[in-house]
Amino acid sequence: MHADIVDLRQFYHSRLGLLAEQSVAMALSSIWANLPGERLMGLGYAVPYLDRFGPDAERAFAFMPAGQGAVNWPVGGPSATALVFDEELPLPDASLDRILMVHSLEFAENPRETLKELWRVLAPGGRLVIVTPNRRGVWARFEHTPFGAGRPYSRGQLVSILRESNFTPGAFAEALLFPPSERSVVLRLHGILERLGRRMWPVFAGVIIVEAQKRLYQGLPVAARASRRVFVPVLSPQTSRAVHRRAKTPN
Repeated sequence: MHADIVDLRQFYHSRLGLLAEQSVAMALSSIWANLPGERLMGLGYAVPYLDRFGPDAERAFAFMPAGQGAVNWPVGGPSATALVFDEELPLPDASLDRILMVHSLEFAENPRETLKELWRVLAPGGRLVIVTPNRRGVWARFEHTPFGAGRPYSRGQLVSILRESNFTPGAFAEALLFPPSERSVVLRLHGILERLGRRMWPVFAGVIIVEAQKRLYQGLPVAARASRRVFVPVLSPQTSRAVHRRAKTPN
């Protein structure tokens, strides 16, 4: 079950959420260079990080899962947001250079199918970065942040699922080394705790960040889907003929 868009937005507007964003963004910067002239897509709730990395890209847009909900992004400009099913993205093959998954993989109904779909829309040599809760981390054990929801992963599990989906895992990074506490003393000392944690207990980081590259060969079995899921409005209009036929149908 996906985290709710309202809860995600409220968290990132809180003091703890802003500090968490800084920690994750710093780790992202260590493994992801600038994106001049590249096409970037964020999947899940990546808008806090798209605000940082998006301006360098040729274009950037945010895809948000239907189970989560969506908000307008960027603020004050034409919307670059779409509500999607992460296994059936409305994009042509090889149309993206970079994909950033945040609050996404841990909520995916079928993670392997999602990664196969990302493989399809990435250009040859395209890169994927996943930010996911660490199975060993403290943040995954508390539910007052979105990093405590969904299915956490270990490094080994990420390497395995990426290789099965025809990605080559590359650089790793950790973030959220300070406790997920809203106490003032912890928030004031978060910088010291973050630096200390990188040296003393990196294995217990709150999130794992991994960069993977699309392999240029594809050996995955192709399975035909019986049907595609579609959005159906709850109050969709019906013609008078359809209503008349339903009225004549015996119970």
